[in-house]
Amino acid sequence: MQNSTYDVIVVGGGSAGAVAAARLAEDPARKVCLIEAGGRGDNLLFRMPIMAGMLFRQKFANWFYHTEPDPGLDGRRVFWPRGKALGGSSAINGMIYVRGIPYDYRRWAESGLPGWDWQSVMPYFERSVTYVPPHAPFTPCGKVPVSQSEPSNPLFDVFVEAGRQAGWPVTDDFNRDFYGVGRFHFNIAHGERWSTGRALLQKPPANLTILTRAQVTRLVLEKGRATGVELRRGRTLERISAPRVVLSAGAINSPMLLMHSGIGPADHLSSLGIAVQHDLPGVGENLQDHLLIRVEHACTQPITLHNLVRMDRAFLAGAQAMLFKTGPATSFPLEAGAYIKSRPEEPEPDLQAQFLPGLSAAALRLPFFNGSGRTVGHGFFSNIFVMRPESRGRMTLRSADPSVPPRLESHYLTAPEDVRRARDSVRRLREIFAQPAFDGFRGAELAPGPEVESDAAIDAYVRAKADTVFHPSGTCKMGTGPEAVVDAKLRVHGLEGLSVADASIMPFITSNNTHAPVMMIGERVADFIANPDG
Repeated sequence: MQNSTYDVIVVGGGSAGAVAAARLAEDPARKVCLIEAGGRGDNLLFRMPIMAGMLFRQKFANWFYHTEPDPGLDGRRVFWPRGKALGGSSAINGMIYVRGIPYDYRRWAESGLPGWDWQSVMPYFERSVTYVPPHAPFTPCGKVPVSQSEPSNPLFDVFVEAGRQAGWPVTDDFNRDFYGVGRFHFNIAHGERWSTGRALLQKPPANLTILTRAQVTRLVLEKGRATGVELRRGRTLERISAPRVVLSAGAINSPMLLMHSGIGPADHLSSLGIAVQHDLPGVGENLQDHLLIRVEHACTQPITLHNLVRMDRAFLAGAQAMLFKTGPATSFPLEAGAYIKSRPEEPEPDLQAQFLPGLSAAALRLPFFNGSGRTVGHGFFSNIFVMRPESRGRMTLRSADPSVPPRLESHYLTAPEDVRRARDSVRRLREIFAQPAFDGFRGAELAPGPEVESDAAIDAYVRAKADTVFHPSGTCKMGTGPEAVVDAKLRVHGLEGLSVADASIMPFITSNNTHAPVMMIGERVADFIANPDG
């Protein structure tokens, strides 16, 4: 068995791990090793923004996880793609860059986590990113580019205007004005996706070693301290040693690796024949995710993404994107959206919507017609989700074999308030789509459909059709209670030399797409390690 020694090992090169490794390696005296199970993510598909939907379905790009049959979703299993490349899920996601709202971090701080309030985390958001015009030339500069979307379809402006007509304020920046309708920011620059891996790790310094296609099988523990990892590259088993190990493998793989290393609920590990190294009951608990619901309409004008369905047009859009960094393939078509309230009495916005000028794959398969006997292809929809769900799931192992996927019990809609807010979210979107701004574009409602009106009917639609927004979080909870896995400095309770830094540490899921908060978490763990007395 080969053995190498470093000062810090970072397991997982995703939204947090790439940030943490790059930041820690800024000290030339510190030897850092970043280990990623996937490849380098340099396939051209990773660069073209519109290919995100395709990457979700490619096994070379993600872990291809599925939940257990969920009673709250009529027994359906839900597909949970998780990125498997440098950049992690930032290499395959929708690239939306939003930080959440101040209330998210106030709630973290008030749960007994000093230093995690909005004012404290804000500098760490700013540290990782640089703001650039969408099509301005960009070269790696040690930061991840963020740009605001430019209008690529007239329906985005229609959605924003309809939201204003429905009574919601208009915002220019969801990262500074957290309420209303407006346009999102993206990790897109010069017409290309910029994951954390691509932006931060293209030219690593000499003191940063990056191992790709390397699967960590367990953490090495000695006398209550993490001292390294064991990993496989091909058929070779290697051991890498370091006095500090940062686990940034994501909300599924981080607790999974802890459990396979004997760190987790003792009874569960023992039942699988895994030797218990450290009884930590909260590992795998507190699982949270955002549940997506759609309202879809036919469009009466031929101006939607359906125009790209023809192979010749799709090919030309791809060629234009690759050669000139312009055209419809250089943006991700969820450019407009909203942070709104399910009911006026809500103290904070509790719903996030994302509008797309096209139909979902599910809607395109419906047997609906436009009156001429031809299947309707042009349409539009909006996703919407409850931003702070109260339902909690759990993750457990199926086997002591690290290659066997874990058991993911999503437990969507187990909290009555989640059901109520999901129902209200459908009605809020219908109010927006009913505004005069959509009069020249609005065709028939395709989903849920005009017959779905009562509470019971809407609830049934949600159970039958809702899907994930790809934000699993919370399975290595930061806190001080019996379910807590890490403390406020992201150190694993009861062990030395081991930290966790990714979406798994969120005590409560943030009110947004989780990529930006996870980058912030990566910055924080690097700071905690570099300044242990700070």
